[in-house]
Amino acid sequence: MTPQFKVSDLPTIRKKNNAHARLSPPSPSRQVRFYQLLVAARKQWFMDALAEVLGRLDQSDIKKQVGQFVPADVQRILAAAGIRDEHVFPVPTLIEARPSLIGYYRLLLGSPQKGFYHGSTGMAQFKSMEETGSLSDRQKIRIPEFCAAMADSLAELVRQIPGLTERDLRELPLLTFGSQLQGSNNTQIGKKAMQEIFVVIGEIVRKYTTTKETNRLTIRNSARRTILITMSHDPDVRVEEVVGESLHHRVAIEVKGGTDASNAHNRAGEAEKSHLKSKGSRLSGVLDNHL
Repeated sequence: MTPQFKVSDLPTIRKKNNAHARLSPPSPSRQVRFYQLLVAARKQWFMDALAEVLGRLDQSDIKKQVGQFVPADVQRILAAAGIRDEHVFPVPTLIEARPSLIGYYRLLLGSPQKGFYHGSTGMAQFKSMEETGSLSDRQKIRIPEFCAAMADSLAELVRQIPGLTERDLRELPLLTFGSQLQGSNNTQIGKKAMQEIFVVIGEIVRKYTTTKETNRLTIRNSARRTILITMSHDPDVRVEEVVGESLHHRVAIEVKGGTDASNAHNRAGEAEKSHLKSKGSRLSGVLDNHL
């Protein structure tokens, strides 16, 4: 029989179980941010956006293009499941009406942005369509080619998932979108950490600083040498000495902003790579006009 529990008993229970073992669940703040991003994504990349666009397009044009891009056997599978073909396959009329919907089909395939828009895929030219909803003349010309290429992979998706349902189509994109949100969250943590480190560095060298910019400090050290401290990427912070018209690499700093201890080892590896890269290159070329 389960013992009766009262909230008033908590102090006694905690004392008995040792105060160091007190339960401490995480804050909901990250999930609240994710929810806000999810609401925005529904209007841009998910089924809600797709349904809104389909409701104002000529269905005869959609049906005609479905016949051109969707394999006949896949059309039969979707018809038997009661799923509209365009809920799985992009067609030119649909993409032209809402360019950002290529994000819906990307997520349906389970492909993160980094991989989908990698140079090797040829898809990088369409990235601005997903992110800004814009469509250039050059992109518009290649939309049929995009739809045909996506149709090959999406057709295999339908063939290999038995009993595909509308619920699956709503939930499959979330699997990839969740990792996309986590990646964006980690990026923001990293940016914040870099800003804080840069502020600390700025305080350390404040009395030697001659020029202060958003991501760069120019200092004159005790030996009257000009040093540039730049917040960038790979490495996160570069310290270089101006020698004549060239820059000499001196220090590379990698910043770890999260709380995952295992990733600290990854950043240590990145720091080593940055230092080896700097060591292998004595000069970084002609100094440009930022002094």
